[in-house]
Amino acid sequence: MNYTKIITWSVIVAFGGFVFGFDTAVISGAEQEIQNLWNLSNTMIGQTVAMALYGTVLGALLGGFPSEALGRKTTLIWIAILYLVSAIGSALAPEVYSLMFFRFIGGLAVGASSVTAPMYISEISPANKRGQLTALFQLNIVIGILVAYLSNYFIGGAADGNWRFMLGIESVPAALFVLLIFFVPRSPRWLILKKGRIEEAKEVLREIDPNTVEESIALIQSNSNENSNKGGFKEFVSGKFNVPILLAFFIAFFNQLSGINAVIYYSPRIFAETGMGESAALLSSVGVGVINLIATFIGIFLIDKMGRKFLMYLCSFGYIVSLGLISLTFYTGFGAGSLLIPILVFVFIASHAVGQGAVIWVFISEIFPNQVRSYGNALGSGTHWVFAALIAATFPYVTSTLGGGFTFAIFALIMVFQFIFVWKFMPETKNKSLEELEKLLIK
Repeated sequence: MNYTKIITWSVIVAFGGFVFGFDTAVISGAEQEIQNLWNLSNTMIGQTVAMALYGTVLGALLGGFPSEALGRKTTLIWIAILYLVSAIGSALAPEVYSLMFFRFIGGLAVGASSVTAPMYISEISPANKRGQLTALFQLNIVIGILVAYLSNYFIGGAADGNWRFMLGIESVPAALFVLLIFFVPRSPRWLILKKGRIEEAKEVLREIDPNTVEESIALIQSNSNENSNKGGFKEFVSGKFNVPILLAFFIAFFNQLSGINAVIYYSPRIFAETGMGESAALLSSVGVGVINLIATFIGIFLIDKMGRKFLMYLCSFGYIVSLGLISLTFYTGFGAGSLLIPILVFVFIASHAVGQGAVIWVFISEIFPNQVRSYGNALGSGTHWVFAALIAATFPYVTSTLGGGFTFAIFALIMVFQFIFVWKFMPETKNKSLEELEKLLIK
């Protein structure tokens, strides 16, 4: 097994997650200055921030189609180009509607990458390393988030037009991603199942492990033969795949109803509302990124050892405790202006990164059969981003109307239901090949 090649390809594809994370978080340092610059209402700034997420929803829902027709690699090339266009356009936007348009373009890239990148990595990875390798995508997301926070902090605030530098600096990693993605091969499963290009697939499989080429092809083709003339969108929605569809929907639903993207997008605003100054709020946001990164490393280390369910139990408990205490702190005002809220937010971020953050893209990419994986990933990712957009668009209004205490109490209650979902319905998928999981989940 040539782990060096597999890891290299996985790291390159996962780098799309870095640009994803940077794009997601960089707006947090600029949104308040943009609101002041163009005299935007809370509702309008919410829509400006959420515009990227609206694009993400569309990109996620439609990302499965180019992945099927053009292939994973070609789709990733176009994703990289969209990131680059979005970064340059956002930095040069003359007014809010132009900014919203280019943020929407970036959102298309984020959504499509959340479908295509984990799918590609899962299709080239051995079963015993699939969790860790696919989770590299999430690791790159949190590194991107941390770098965005650091970039915002060192730029020194968004005033005097600095917000344009905050948004425009994303063009550097985006351009690098455009170049790197040309160095990965096409997915062998896509080549065999969608194009019948056996010889080209053999070349890729030979680079992965020359001793198992024929065995791998036979296994992929056997599943293809069992599902001959199937695998289109009509087959996907026929009812046969209801179990993985429901699993993907609920893990994505709970991921966002934890409030994670509200914290990622609005952490400086949340900290400022507790009485912290702008500089301290931005620095605390850097702390969010650091904790996110450390906990993600822990999650990646554990995901193939302890399994997906164990990490989800761990994060559910951490969510409930941290969100409940954040709510209580907002209600009582205890610790206002102190480090208490940042510490509780750090616990919440760590809980997410160890569990949902490490698990979601791995789990969604492995529970669907080869023939419909693109559509399954699109559904799971699309669900994730629909709710992310709703949260980001409404969070400023909801918190200003109902208060932070009530908002975080709702998040905590929903996490109780996530715990029940993990306990009663979520299967364990570690150390099983994609073909074994198909037989387990599709009756």
